[in-house]
Amino acid sequence: MQELHDAPLAPLTTFRLGGPAARLITATTDAEVLDAVREADATGTPLLVIGGGSNLLIGDKGFDGTALRIATRGFELDGTRLELAAGEVWSDAVERTVAAGLAGIECLAGIPGSAGATPIQNVGAYGQEVSSTITEVVAYDRRAGETVTIPNAECGFAYRHSRFKAEPDRYVVLRVRFELEDAGGLSAPVKYPETARTLGVEAGDRVPAARARETVLKLRAGKGMVLDADDHDTWSAGSFFTNPILTDEQFAAFHARVAERLGPDAQAPAYPAGAGRTKTSAAWLIDKAGFTKGYGTGPARISTKHTLALTNRGEATTEDLLALAREVVAGVREAFGVTLVNEPVTVGVSL
Repeated sequence: MQELHDAPLAPLTTFRLGGPAARLITATTDAEVLDAVREADATGTPLLVIGGGSNLLIGDKGFDGTALRIATRGFELDGTRLELAAGEVWSDAVERTVAAGLAGIECLAGIPGSAGATPIQNVGAYGQEVSSTITEVVAYDRRAGETVTIPNAECGFAYRHSRFKAEPDRYVVLRVRFELEDAGGLSAPVKYPETARTLGVEAGDRVPAARARETVLKLRAGKGMVLDADDHDTWSAGSFFTNPILTDEQFAAFHARVAERLGPDAQAPAYPAGAGRTKTSAAWLIDKAGFTKGYGTGPARISTKHTLALTNRGEATTEDLLALAREVVAGVREAFGVTLVNEPVTVGVSL
C-alpha cells in the first residue's frame, strides 16, 4: 500500500482537473482497501474513493481528507461466470471476455474506468447495461462495518443509477460478478440502431462478438469517447449529462416547446422509459439549444466530436469547466424547459 501527502489528484482523472488530496492511499488488495476505509471511518476522516477517475470532477481546492485509489487486480473466468476485482481496467476486461468467445458486455468496449465503478453508475452504452449481466456485487458496508454480497435484484439498478449511487458514502465495491453468454462466439442480439446500421444488420441479429466490439470502439473513437492522451476531445468524462426522462405531462410541455422553437414538424428523439415516462436525448437538446460541437472560446469547451462531452483543452480549471456546464444547463432550460443533470460525480463543487 502506497501513501502520499498533498498528492495531486488531477492525473488520476480523465478530465485531468482538480486540486490535491491531503492524503492519497493506493490499495492493491481488498485487505488494504478495508484497512484504509475502516481507519478513515474510525477517525472521522473524509474519504474519497477513486477507481479509474473517468466519472469524477474534483474541485480546484482538492480534497481535505483521504483519497483511496483502488488498484486491486483480479480476473476470474469460470465457464460463463466472471468475477472482477474493483480495480480491474474495464475496457481490458471486456476485451478478454470477447477473446474467450463470450457475449453480454461486448458493446461496453472502450468505456474508461474500473470494474468497481460499473455497478454504481449502471454503466451502459450501445444497447447494453451492466445490470443485465451482473449477478452479485461484493462490497464493504460502512454503516454495518462488514463485507456484504448483494444480489442483482437488491442493487436498485435503473438508468445510470443504483443502490450504490443512491447511498454514495455507504458502500465500497470490492468485486463484481457477472453471468455472460456462450453464443458460440457471437454477440448478444444487437439492440442499438446506430450499431445495427454500422454493422449492416437488423436489430436483434447477432454478429461475431469481436466484430461488435471493434465496431463499438470505432463509433466511440469517432465521438472522442476512447481515451487518447494526444486528443483533448478525450480529456473529459464522456457524456457529461444524462438523457432526461420525462413524465407524460413534462414530455407534452417539452414537445410544445420544440414545435415553438423549431417548427411544427420538428420531432425530438423519444424512447419509451417505463409506464408514463419518455426518455429524450441530451445531445440533441444541447445541439438544438445552440451549443454545437466545439462550442466555447476558453480552455474548457464542448468536444469537437460530440456535444455531450465537455472537455479540458489542456489549461482548464474545474471552475472553467463548471462555468461551461452551467451555461449549457441554463441554455437548454431556457430553450426547452428541460433541466439537464450531470453524470460525473462532483467533489467539493456542484452545478
